[in-house]
Amino acid sequence: MAVDIVRTGGCLCGAVKYEVRGEPFQSGLCHCTTCRKLTGSSFSATANWRSDQFSMTGELRTYERRSFCPRCGSRLFYLYDDGVEVFLGTLDQAPNDIKPMVEVWTVRREHWLPPIAGVTTDSENPAKA
Repeated sequence: MAVDIVRTGGCLCGAVKYEVRGEPFQSGLCHCTTCRKLTGSSFSATANWRSDQFSMTGELRTYERRSFCPRCGSRLFYLYDDGVEVFLGTLDQAPNDIKPMVEVWTVRREHWLPPIAGVTTDSENPAKA
């Protein structure tokens, strides 16, 4: 049962730890400029859970609602009113078996990255339009 799934994660130095329970209601890749700069990579890979599926320990700092560890600088998640968007690379389990459901800002996808079969795509981000 999906509710029984518990995934743990945290920062590089271990000062911040978190837990998400159940399956995410959304997951995906984003190739927008903000995500590229935020991750220092060609895209971000994230998944979203409701607030009641998330718990954490440790001290955080935030920049534009994006949370990171003040000790090691690891970017961890984006907290919003009723949920959390977790950077999948911060999960302890790898691989984590969370497949992308969506891929946005594909207009900025690197040409050497192939599209993911069966994933909903948008050249920009309709949620932010």
